[in-house]
Amino acid sequence: MNSFSDLAAGDRNLVAVAVEALATPSTAFFAEARAAQLTKAEHDRLAATQPALSTIEVVHIESGTHMGNDLVVAAWNAERLKYPAPSVELVRQSGADILLLTEADLGTARAGNRHTVADLARDLGMSYVFGVEFIELGLGDSREREWHKGETNSVGFHGNALLSRLPLEDAALIRLDDGGTWWTDAKDGQGRIGGRMALAARVETAVGPILAVSVHLESKTDVEDRARQTRRLIAAVDKLAGNLPVVIGGDFNTNVLPAGTHQPEAHEPLFGLLAEAGYHWETANDFAPSQRSRPDGTPQPPFARLDWLFARGLAVSDAATVPAVDGDDVAISDHELVKARFFAS
Repeated sequence: MNSFSDLAAGDRNLVAVAVEALATPSTAFFAEARAAQLTKAEHDRLAATQPALSTIEVVHIESGTHMGNDLVVAAWNAERLKYPAPSVELVRQSGADILLLTEADLGTARAGNRHTVADLARDLGMSYVFGVEFIELGLGDSREREWHKGETNSVGFHGNALLSRLPLEDAALIRLDDGGTWWTDAKDGQGRIGGRMALAARVETAVGPILAVSVHLESKTDVEDRARQTRRLIAAVDKLAGNLPVVIGGDFNTNVLPAGTHQPEAHEPLFGLLAEAGYHWETANDFAPSQRSRPDGTPQPPFARLDWLFARGLAVSDAATVPAVDGDDVAISDHELVKARFFAS
């Protein structure tokens, strides 16, 4: 079986350089970036100077977890992963053997300047892969800039992760677009360097290795662009997986879907593309909305299902959408956790 490093060689959409800790941008870099023009050329020049955008952080933990003949895979957009204790409890109660995590921060004021993924993995006894989606030049969106006025990011990374109780054998980052959308369109004050991406890892299970993939598609876009990102995703996953079974999950930002629809393919072309590639979703999802209001009352209903699980070469049961709330029923993200149980087919 080829290593991901070999498969990524010469492929600009794949990154398989693993490090124990991501390199932190310098103060001079942030000063230069904040003074630069908001052009794609400047974005790409600045991005090329940052090793963190071309490496992935991989940390292995010997968990001693017994591997049964099935496993629970969960996907969750944790919206910065700001609430450590209730987040640990949510994932623990979900029973997830593999967690496909999106919107996690490393060194941002809005998340307490913590390495949120490392903290979560440590408290759950899980190995992890973390990749940078964006380098944040500021404190975040308009709400976060107001809440954290006067504070400073210690690092400024925002990204995706994959956590596993089972052994991680190999990992790669998949670039889903060419980056720069949040740089050239930074009129709202949320300047970012980077682009949307997925993380893939080969995970050893009792029935053999599978490929697990954590995905985050662009929110500032439309169905055609989501389809373009999905084509790139499918091509990269095919290259990495070979004949292995695959689980894909995450935030697909399918915001045009009518609430409760069981025919998402009628509204979002990405479902048809995944079906053509051999993926199924009917038993992996309960089709409930996966959005919820945050403590500040945003967003407001009606809610859509943005978060999905897809499988190829695996049978699925027990799909559920789990409220992302703490012990007092207060939201800890604007996305629910979605999960299902996967078996060898």
